[in-house]
Amino acid sequence: MKKLTFLILAIAVILSVNFISLTTRANNRASGIEISQTEMIERAQQMSFQAVANSSFAVRSPREEFTVRQAFVDDLNMTHVRMDQQYQGVKVFQGEVITHFNGNGTVADVTGQYYGNINISTTPKLSEVDAITVAAKDFSHSLSSEPKSELMVFPQNGKFHLAYRVEMVDIDSDSPKATVYFVNAKNGKVLFQYDNLETTAAVGSGKSLYLGTVSINTNSITGGFEMRDTTRGGTYTTDMKSRTNGSGTLFTDADNAWGNFLSSDAASAAVDAHYGVQLTFDYYKNIHGRNGIANDGKGSLNRVHYSRRYNNAFWSDSCFCMTYGDGDGTTFTPLTCIDVAGHEMSHGVMARTANLTYSGESGGLNEANSDIFGTCVEFYANNASDPGDYLIGGKISARKLAPGDPGAGKYLRSMIHPSYDGASKDYYTSTIGSLDVHYSSGVANNFFYLLSEGGTNDTSHLSVTGITRAKAEKIWYRALTTYFTAGTNYAAARVATVKAAGDLYGAGSVEQNAVASAWTACGVN
Repeated sequence: MKKLTFLILAIAVILSVNFISLTTRANNRASGIEISQTEMIERAQQMSFQAVANSSFAVRSPREEFTVRQAFVDDLNMTHVRMDQQYQGVKVFQGEVITHFNGNGTVADVTGQYYGNINISTTPKLSEVDAITVAAKDFSHSLSSEPKSELMVFPQNGKFHLAYRVEMVDIDSDSPKATVYFVNAKNGKVLFQYDNLETTAAVGSGKSLYLGTVSINTNSITGGFEMRDTTRGGTYTTDMKSRTNGSGTLFTDADNAWGNFLSSDAASAAVDAHYGVQLTFDYYKNIHGRNGIANDGKGSLNRVHYSRRYNNAFWSDSCFCMTYGDGDGTTFTPLTCIDVAGHEMSHGVMARTANLTYSGESGGLNEANSDIFGTCVEFYANNASDPGDYLIGGKISARKLAPGDPGAGKYLRSMIHPSYDGASKDYYTSTIGSLDVHYSSGVANNFFYLLSEGGTNDTSHLSVTGITRAKAEKIWYRALTTYFTAGTNYAAARVATVKAAGDLYGAGSVEQNAVASAWTACGVN
């Protein structure tokens, strides 16, 4: 089978053309006047055009528009309208503007990313089928679902291109892949590609691998029970039995007592996975008011015992499912620990909020987001067998990655000392976007740790006073859902989290100042 080669280039460099990061304080209407949602959306579009017009960077074309993708009200009673930039009816890749309204309907702010001075034909010479064929020749894998394709305006190297964004997915093999291609719609050339596989009513008693005896929600059926949680959107867990295709076989049991603490019983790992999803669902609902991954109350599929000796776990939007390998016993044991479950589900949350592009600096932030919330889920679980910490995958790693780290033991990544694994970075440089996203995530991981607990960055030696994890997770979640866009880089993440802290705790507050200090300690200014 052909080995795929992926471009690991900084999105910020690739897309550096006619680009402006918008952060415009807009003129408010008279206070106290309430407006309808329809008028609010219309005003959001008007304010987006005004923000662009007020900038000296780019000139808006009359052939452009902003189309509403999402509008929601947050827990501060602010409304946020997220819009995609379009040119002649074609979406502009990473062009995105968010208009923010106060509770009384006045405009508070306009933020986001805008590409100006576009002047290209939007009539493709290649068909959608042609573009998919080009991508398929490079992908060289079987497909577990139909390819997704969308015509877009793609900025690259000082020019704009009309391109098809084609996503090819294979999650039914020993080496699953999900690759996004941008295929030039004029000549069929692959302009850019990146790996998009985002890796890492009855109550039963489960003997798990990692968490001791836990209670799991199951469903009563004729003759016994099935591992389906009807109280959390119908989430269910299946046994892949070392296979790589299909949805697996739903776990069932006669007496609602699952597992034996060991891998000799396939249900033991399933208990960990099912319980991890249960706690992650509860974490998002009780801490952030989010009802499930997509905020629609629906649960997910969880597939355990995937393939043979598979050293990974991953989330796939194509099946709205999490998949866990059993590890090879040398590098990893079964990858079903609770922070991994929280990590993978958080990729699903990411896909339905900011949808950070999984490459370059935005990809590092995407991975950090999952590490951050996976860690928060672990603390939320408050399980004595796996106490909360800032070490990712501590229960599944079968090797000690950082022998010089006092007390670190075994783990996959450390948010306290990211560089101790020999590859991750804790301090920003202009080339960090060229790293694997799991390693460039270290900057944001260390930021979150310093903001939560306080401490000193290992590279800058700057110290930060923490504000507690409870406040830090609220700030990060608000920035993710309210201000981050698909192309957010580290500099924009600093701006977004400072804004979020100001929204929650006030401008000039201790919390807002701490956010700025934590980023500075990590080299993001």
